[in-house]
Amino acid sequence: MVRQGFSLIEVMVVLAIIAFFAVLALPNFMTLLAKAKRAEAYIQLRALYMLEKAYFAEQGSYCSQLQGSKSLNWKPEGKVNYTYGFPQSAIVGALGAPATALKGASASGQGFVIAAAADIDNDGDIDLLTINEKGEIALVHDDLQS
Repeated sequence: MVRQGFSLIEVMVVLAIIAFFAVLALPNFMTLLAKAKRAEAYIQLRALYMLEKAYFAEQGSYCSQLQGSKSLNWKPEGKVNYTYGFPQSAIVGALGAPATALKGASASGQGFVIAAAADIDNDGDIDLLTINEKGEIALVHDDLQS
């Protein structure tokens, strides 16, 4: 009786080839995952922009507080990865960037800059995005390029 099937050596060679291709593809996958996390920041910054514009229409100035009295009263839906807001008033995201990472974020009577910060690729470097009163989103520091 002749048995048909794969030998142990053949199976091991196929597994080694699959592992090799997985190692090649992993960096590209991690970059795509980090970019997907950044997409959250674009959406949340746009929501904060709209709240600032509504606050300005009612109060005549922009606000530098996310929560509390005389604030934007912003609370994101669900879990967020980025830290949003201003150094003195921030909502810290799951990736744990401190409020001090929101450099340059401020609000005054005639303008504002709101920041979002996170370490999206776990390398200790911060990804920093901002939006201003004109609705312009800027990538201040690109965590994926460092």
